[in-house]
Amino acid sequence: MPERVTVGRVGKPHGLAGAFFVERASADAERFAVGAELIVGGEPARVVESKHARGRPVIRLDRRVERGAPLEVPRDSLPAPEEDEYYVFQLVGLDVEEEGGRPLGRVTDVAPGVANDILELDSGLSLPMVEECIRTVDLERRRILVAPGYSGPR
Repeated sequence: MPERVTVGRVGKPHGLAGAFFVERASADAERFAVGAELIVGGEPARVVESKHARGRPVIRLDRRVERGAPLEVPRDSLPAPEEDEYYVFQLVGLDVEEEGGRPLGRVTDVAPGVANDILELDSGLSLPMVEECIRTVDLERRRILVAPGYSGPR
């Protein structure tokens, strides 16, 4: 079974026909376009209606699904990210350390911010994903190196 990536979650209902808000929706609008196939509860489901309400995607699938269920796609269906761009699933779990070797924690999530995304660490630190802070992301070594001064006092 190919690995899957979550691109959203079934949110609260919208209307009476079975449509729902997509929570934590992927920024790729094509994932929720009419005709797109998602995996919900381990089974394929096709998007039969798609619109936006209050700035969020609202979709209806060709079958009923449980609220809170992850909406997934096969990992190999994702386009390769551009240079210096990463999918959240690639960053979650990476060790983060300051230049000089001081460990800061492990990435638990990447949250959207007003000006830039934010790395959330299991140590409670939140680091901005900006060039001045993030020096290198090494997926092979599973490590992110950050500039000194972003982790608070020593």
